[in-house]
Amino acid sequence: MKYLILFIGVFLFSSSNFAQNVNDRSGLASVKNIQTSLNYLASDKLMGRDAQSEGIEKAAIYLLTELKEYAIKPYFSTYKDTVLSIENTWNIVGVIQGTDHNLKNELVVLGAHYDHIGIIKTIDGDSIANGANDNATGVSILLELARILKQKKLKRTTLICFFAAEEKGLIGSEHLVKRLKDDKVNVVLMLNFEMLGVPMNRSYSMYLTGYEKSNLADKINEIAKEKLVGKLDEAEKMGLFMRSDNYPFYKEFNIPSQTFSSFDFINFNYYHHVKDEVYLMDIEFMTSLTNKLLPVVKKMINFPPGEIRLK
Repeated sequence: MKYLILFIGVFLFSSSNFAQNVNDRSGLASVKNIQTSLNYLASDKLMGRDAQSEGIEKAAIYLLTELKEYAIKPYFSTYKDTVLSIENTWNIVGVIQGTDHNLKNELVVLGAHYDHIGIIKTIDGDSIANGANDNATGVSILLELARILKQKKLKRTTLICFFAAEEKGLIGSEHLVKRLKDDKVNVVLMLNFEMLGVPMNRSYSMYLTGYEKSNLADKINEIAKEKLVGKLDEAEKMGLFMRSDNYPFYKEFNIPSQTFSSFDFINFNYYHHVKDEVYLMDIEFMTSLTNKLLPVVKKMINFPPGEIRLK
């Protein structure tokens, strides 16, 4: 009898692992993966992920380890793209090589900043600005998108970029843009993921900064067969298009380069605050959003030339 019980136990354990592996290869986003990344990146042990800190170094190691686990290779000789103007600070850049003979020479950049503002004024005994919504959410979603996109056939070469020093003034993305520009890389599209942890009470799931600068929103909603993105007037008035890592790509490459966000100024009260914590994030919403984004992003990477364009 004890051998039968042991056999059943081993079978159940193996079945559980098999089910997890099936889920990982199903082409769907994993709640567990998103939760795990979010929990780590916004944990106290990373001390708010400020540039030059021990916390940002730990975050960088986590991200490059995940990319390696997903068989996403470094774009440069190493995953770390050293931001020369700030000590101990790196963009983390991986690449999924395109498969089309011609289109593989065009690059699509998928990005999210992984830094935050570190230690700030103490409130209720807490001084760590964990940056769960800003921007561990965007990073966690991009990691999961990258994992699944690696399993797909992508015509264009796709860079997976985690930017440092965004909070210092877009320093990490500006550094990478200059490096790509100097290398005469043909970047054709940039999609940026920023503050996506809390749903909005609107007719669309996310807004797109610089909404009217390209036909990107129309194409996204056409592919999604729903109003996945919309225009947020407050974001336009506050110039958010120029305040995230999409902007250096737009400025230097003159391409559609825009940011997805669901932070609409009324659905989350803790921007740059010590209470920007994981427990306030809606993981189910983030997972659903990732699953809606997957076919959209894949389709745009594979679009014929000129399909997405500036207005």
